[in-house]
Amino acid sequence: MPRTAPLIEVSDADLEDLRARLRATRWAEPWPVDGWQAGTAAAELRRLVTYWATDYAWRTHEAAVNALPSHFADIDGTPVHYLRYDAERPDALPIVLTHGWPSTVLELTALAERLAAPSRHGRDTRDAFTVIVPSLPGFPFSPQRPALGGTEQTHDLWHRLMRDHLGFRHYAAHGGDLGAGVTSRLAEAHPESVVGIHLLAAAAPAEPDPASLTPEEESHLASATAWLAEEGGYMHQQNTRPLTLAPALSDSPAGLLSWILEKYRAWSDCGGDLSTRFGDDFLLTQVSLYWFTGAISTSFRPYYEYAHQLTRRVRRVEVPTALALFPADLARPPRSWAERTYRLTRYTQMPRGGHFAAHEEPGLLADDITAFFRGLRPRPRVSAPGV
Repeated sequence: MPRTAPLIEVSDADLEDLRARLRATRWAEPWPVDGWQAGTAAAELRRLVTYWATDYAWRTHEAAVNALPSHFADIDGTPVHYLRYDAERPDALPIVLTHGWPSTVLELTALAERLAAPSRHGRDTRDAFTVIVPSLPGFPFSPQRPALGGTEQTHDLWHRLMRDHLGFRHYAAHGGDLGAGVTSRLAEAHPESVVGIHLLAAAAPAEPDPASLTPEEESHLASATAWLAEEGGYMHQQNTRPLTLAPALSDSPAGLLSWILEKYRAWSDCGGDLSTRFGDDFLLTQVSLYWFTGAISTSFRPYYEYAHQLTRRVRRVEVPTALALFPADLARPPRSWAERTYRLTRYTQMPRGGHFAAHEEPGLLADDITAFFRGLRPRPRVSAPGV
C-alpha cells in the first residue's frame, strides 16, 4: 500500500526529550587509555553528543527521510516497509536489497539510485533494475514479527512481498551482514523465482570435514576465531542476553550512540578516522532513527533467534551466486570456502571499502552487481507474427 502519511513524524516534545537526555548525560569515569583502545573514544563521543544536542538539524533529515519512495505491504497482518525505485527502462529486472545491523534502509539509497538509473552515473540504461529495499522486521519502520522463530521467517516475507504483493515472477537479490543470510535463505527456499544472488558475506558450510580443509580455509577459520575473540563481544551479548542490554540503550541516547558508533569505526575502511567515510549527520541520522522508533531492542532479535536455532540454517544454494569482499569487512573467506555452500559463479576482491559498502563505495558495489546480473536477466518475450 502506498504511504499516505509521513514515514516518521517526531513531536517537538520527543525531540526536546532527546536533547534534554543528551545534555544530562551521566558520563562514565575515564580510564587511563588512549582513544579507541578499550571501546568508544570518550572525546569523540562527547563531541558527537554535544553536536546532537545542539546543532544537529533533525527536522532537515526527517524531511529527507519522508521524501524517500516509501511504501508498506501487509503480509497476512505483518506490515513491511520498503522503498521502491522504479527503473529508468521498462521490463527491468527487479532486485531486492537487504540491509544489516546496525543499519537502516537509509544506508542503501545511494546504491539503489545507481541501480535504478544507471545512465545518471555513466552506465548503460539496459542495466537498470527496479529496486526494492525493505526494512528488516524490528528495525526502523518495520515492526518486529509477532513470534520468535515461526514458520514464516524474513526471507519468506521478502518472497511474498516480491511475488505476491509486487507481482514479480522472477527477481534478483543482494545483501550483506544479516541481509546476506536473508538473501541466502531466500534463494535456497525459492530458486524458482530468484534468478541469482549477490552477497557481501557467505554462510559457513553446515558440516565441513576438517580433513578436507585447504591451508587457505584453515587460515580463514583462524582469522575468524581471532576476530571473534577481539571484536565479537557485541555479538555474544546480542546472541545470549539481548534484553539485559536493551533497556540501557533504549533509555540513554549517548549509550545508544556509543554502541553503534564503535561499529561504524571498527568495521569500515576509515583507517581509524570516521570522518573519511561518514559525516556526522549521516551517523546521527542513523542513530536517531533507532532512537525515535525504539528499534534497538528488536533489532537484536535476529542474533538471538539464530543463536537459539530459531532461524533456518543455510544448507546449499543452487542459484548463481556472486560474492564481493571488501577489504575492511568482518571476514574475507576464500573462494573454495564459499563454494562449499553456494553455486559461486563470481568472486570479487574489492580494492577498498568495508562492512558498510553500500554507503562507503556505492559505485564499486553497483558495478559489481550490474556485471553479475547482466548475464542472468530473463530474455524479453518475442511475440510470433500476428500474435
